[in-house]
Amino acid sequence: MKLGRFLPKCLAALVLISLERIQCAAALASNYSGWTIERKLAVRERTRALWYHGFDNYMDHDELTPLSCSGQGPDWANPANVGANDVAGNFSLTLVDVLDTFVVLNDRIGFENAVKNVIHWVSFDVNTKPQVFETTIRVLGGLLSGHIFASQSGPFHLPWYRGELLSMAHDLGKRLLPAFATPTGLPLARINLRHGLSRGETLETCTAGAGSLILEFATLSRLTGDERFEKAAYKAFFAIWNRKSDIGLVGNTINTWTGDWTSPEVTGIGAGIDSFYEYALKWYILSGETEFLDVWDDAYASIMRYSRSMDGFWYRLVNMRSGDVAYNTVDSLSAFWPGLQVLAGDIQSAIKLHMAYYNLWRKHSGIPEVYDTSFKQATSHGYPLRPEFIESTWYLYRATHDPYYLEVGERVLFDISTRSNVTCGLAGIKDLRYNEQDDRMESFALSETLKYLFLLFDEENPLHKDDSNYVFTTEGHLLKLGPEHLREMSPSRRKLRKIEDHQCPAYQPFRSARGRRVNDSGLVVGIQGRADADYSRELVALDANEADSTHWSRSGWCERPKVELFSYDFILSPNGKVSPEDLSPSKVKLEPVPDGYVIQNVTGIRTHIVQRFDGRGYDVRKLGHYTVRPGQLVYINDSSLLLSAASPSTAAIEHFGAIQLRFYVDAVDTMFTKNSPANFKA
Repeated sequence: MKLGRFLPKCLAALVLISLERIQCAAALASNYSGWTIERKLAVRERTRALWYHGFDNYMDHDELTPLSCSGQGPDWANPANVGANDVAGNFSLTLVDVLDTFVVLNDRIGFENAVKNVIHWVSFDVNTKPQVFETTIRVLGGLLSGHIFASQSGPFHLPWYRGELLSMAHDLGKRLLPAFATPTGLPLARINLRHGLSRGETLETCTAGAGSLILEFATLSRLTGDERFEKAAYKAFFAIWNRKSDIGLVGNTINTWTGDWTSPEVTGIGAGIDSFYEYALKWYILSGETEFLDVWDDAYASIMRYSRSMDGFWYRLVNMRSGDVAYNTVDSLSAFWPGLQVLAGDIQSAIKLHMAYYNLWRKHSGIPEVYDTSFKQATSHGYPLRPEFIESTWYLYRATHDPYYLEVGERVLFDISTRSNVTCGLAGIKDLRYNEQDDRMESFALSETLKYLFLLFDEENPLHKDDSNYVFTTEGHLLKLGPEHLREMSPSRRKLRKIEDHQCPAYQPFRSARGRRVNDSGLVVGIQGRADADYSRELVALDANEADSTHWSRSGWCERPKVELFSYDFILSPNGKVSPEDLSPSKVKLEPVPDGYVIQNVTGIRTHIVQRFDGRGYDVRKLGHYTVRPGQLVYINDSSLLLSAASPSTAAIEHFGAIQLRFYVDAVDTMFTKNSPANFKA
């Protein structure tokens, strides 16, 4: 995925891939670490064999039950069994969900057969009540991705294909639309595909379920010309975002009828909220619509300020209104976050969280569903072959080409093969402590988990050379839109685009220190040699093994990592003294101009700044009640700043923890330069 037409935030991997020197360095590092081309291909083929073992045992039910060598659909006897009925709609779920995995595996015959089977077997005129969100990401997304590859020119084009999958997607979309008929536009969580809404349906839904539909629904609208789907998903997305708290956080669960957040009003990056952030960034990448990038930028700044721990590793559950820590637990779904951070360009933060999760994997041979970071123990021990950690591993390898991530992938493949591989497919793990297996193979095991694992070792996969605007959905489906389906940017935004900088900073690998506390010289040692690698093991109380001990010295030192605050709020003052906030600055004081804002008087202006990914300081994001977007400029035309700087009485004022600001001076009136310090001259 490259910048494409709208210069979206880049996948840093492709910045690196385009640099020949880094490619050579990566190749040398891989060979030196033992990861030859032959070894990678061998692991790739083991992954392929494991995938086909799961699929070849699949029957035309929704899911495979690998221990009983059968299949299962909805729980007809128990409609309240939402664990099964939310995903199983009696529509051959796994078959639809894996359509584009055949593309990743470069299996044209398998893809064609799967498309034919979906067309012949699947119908949505069924008396079942699946979840709107799960049906959208697994089934609607699978149909759309399959249609895109079957209809476009290329190795998977099917000459006989006449858009049947798109017609099926359109039919399914129309059956889901009545769920959006609420006063807020937020969809109800479930709907009967034959009869529509049911009496007494619950009004509560989660943020991810209501706000993570824009990729599939908008793609359906762009491909069919039926705008109802995009409008519904757009309204639902912003119905969530427009109800954010004063500190920029959205809650986990919400009432679809009233729009009120439901107790306990906590938020984080995991279950119930995860894909809302994911779709904000990815729909911008796919469509170029900048309001979604604005949501991502603002939401990410708030998450990094309030949810991220002080050491920069874990992301806690916090109160959405105060930002106070609510629970010291993390869940397995949060392991997707490093991959999203790579897409946004924040690779260093991604590396930290991924290291913590990998140590969890090493300790449990899987990622437990819930882990208590205070007591350093799992509280929910299942692992249903979830893909999020493997997905992030793939993103980080593409960004860094550090062979460490190949080691991670090989360990994951070994554990899945050892613990889940049974006679009739792949079994989820009900309890990692005792290797108790579950008689269920969720569809995402084939549509995501093994897909990302295969891509990790398939260096020459065409996707790694594709410079289009494609994205993976939250279910791992490939979506892309051609120029004919994209909307033109407004003239005003296009003007700002000329000065926006969306180049992600190139990844800088860790270097071994020549002297104490010096980390900017010496040999490149990669992720395992980072100064905080040992600390990340301690986060999960994992003992060092022999391989770990080669990267640290017993005579060394250990310290808790610290990170700078990701964002700050402060009140501007011309003389270093505390000024009361001006809650409603007039245009005489703060005025919008075509390319940004002019501050005529800084006194009392609340300013919000956010850390840059390239390490070059902070960007201004808010001035008073105005939002400053990328590409906009802030001009300061307040003469009192120069007068204050020239005054000896104010020059000596110091404040503990004060924030230093750098101003770039284009011009200064000559009447202020005669007695001013040299550094204030134009």
